[in-house]
Amino acid sequence: MELTSLLHDLHLPASSEKPRPSPALPRITELLSQLQVKLTGASSDSETNSLIGGMEHLLQAADSHGLFSANKVPEQEEGWWAELQVAYGSLISVLIGYAALPLCEDNCSSLPAAAYESVPSRVIPVCSALRVLLGTLGNWERGGGARWGLTGLLLAMAPPVCVFAVTHFQDQVWTSSSSRVAAQTLHEALLRAGDWRDSAHLLMGDRGEDEEEEGKSRGILGGVLDVLQPQLSRDSWQRCEAVKLVFAWTLLQVTRPSLSLHLPRLLPPSLLFNDHYKPENCMLGVRCLHHIVLNTPAADLRQFNRADVVYQALFKHLYTTEAAVVQLVLLGLLDLLLVLEKPPSSLALSCTRRKPCRHDDVLRLILTHMEVEHKVAMRRIYASALPLYIDRMGVAVCRHLRRLDRVVLGYLEIRDPPEETNRLKILEALQKTARAAWPRMECRVNTLLRCLLKLLVNVSADSQLGDSVKRKLLSEAKLCIKLLDAGSRGKIQVRLPAH
Repeated sequence: MELTSLLHDLHLPASSEKPRPSPALPRITELLSQLQVKLTGASSDSETNSLIGGMEHLLQAADSHGLFSANKVPEQEEGWWAELQVAYGSLISVLIGYAALPLCEDNCSSLPAAAYESVPSRVIPVCSALRVLLGTLGNWERGGGARWGLTGLLLAMAPPVCVFAVTHFQDQVWTSSSSRVAAQTLHEALLRAGDWRDSAHLLMGDRGEDEEEEGKSRGILGGVLDVLQPQLSRDSWQRCEAVKLVFAWTLLQVTRPSLSLHLPRLLPPSLLFNDHYKPENCMLGVRCLHHIVLNTPAADLRQFNRADVVYQALFKHLYTTEAAVVQLVLLGLLDLLLVLEKPPSSLALSCTRRKPCRHDDVLRLILTHMEVEHKVAMRRIYASALPLYIDRMGVAVCRHLRRLDRVVLGYLEIRDPPEETNRLKILEALQKTARAAWPRMECRVNTLLRCLLKLLVNVSADSQLGDSVKRKLLSEAKLCIKLLDAGSRGKIQVRLPAH
């Protein structure tokens, strides 16, 4: 569609002369309003695509002064920017709405892939038009069109465009290779328009610096959350498949100190995802909560008992049988416990008089589950996490030595080919225990030594093990025996081979 034809269809003059619109009714706002009406009233995809193509042509051919400015009297300048923001915001909303994802009928079902069949073909022209708009606006601002650097116009346009781009550049059922490329290109155009370095800078801006100072960038995190917030309620977040992914992508880009400023808006959706019955949603929520724990000051997390709420939300997942969920939860709890209490390893050595804490609760439950677990995947996850928790407990691990003994004996007896992850991790846990609780190891030497010697014999005779794995097992088992000998004051009368 030619520019002249487009203007004719919109009932606007196509004169080459630059009209001088009055401040009360600027020409560009009338044009944007007409474009919005035509896009809303289009009866088919072909008609809509034609209008979007015409709009793109208009943005490329029109004078940037006419698109983003006008002859205004000074006292009406603030009202002009507000009117222009509304006009562009409404047009962008219509464009994005054309390529919006269909909604699920309820909170339990999900849409088939066929429901998203038309989405990629709609995304591509919308991305192209928005990319031209952002490029024109960015060039105009860098050319001195904006008096304060980033204007309210770009900051108003950026959040919905960012959400749209993130929705469609991910590898999901509603995207194709072409639509993902188009969305990624749009995201890059957004970064260039505002001179943002990367996605994190786009969301957070120049943290801790004067945002009004020339050359400093403001972030759009608040605006992105404003766009997402209506869809993040308990009753609506499951109706659109992309909302949770966009929220998670946004949250994982944000670090200290910006995250704590928006914590009241970031924590509730993360808890909603965490509580869902589907493992993929639950894992997404656990990742979000872990990221919040890592990037929020402990004082802010403890305020209003937020840390306790997160602890209860994560702790209950230790009773699940989903290996991937348990693995994430164990790592998240390890960091969260430092927010809730001091590590037991830093407390006094008189652990018999020390009150049990949350570290004890988690380790006790881990050991209890390890005793009866028979799934290989779960055993590996527990075995990998055990040395980390024992290291955190320090001498306080004495409270759990009976359970720990049973776990060590049980796991060292069972092969775990080909990498022998379980045995190696259990040997590492035994070494940490022997170093931290050496005064209590003498009475356990006989049982543990018998198990370790049996392990040495079995591993040496196992022809199915690789040489590197066999050497590693033998080396770790010998180190355990040496530590037990040191803890028992040299009472183990075993001469170990040199190699």
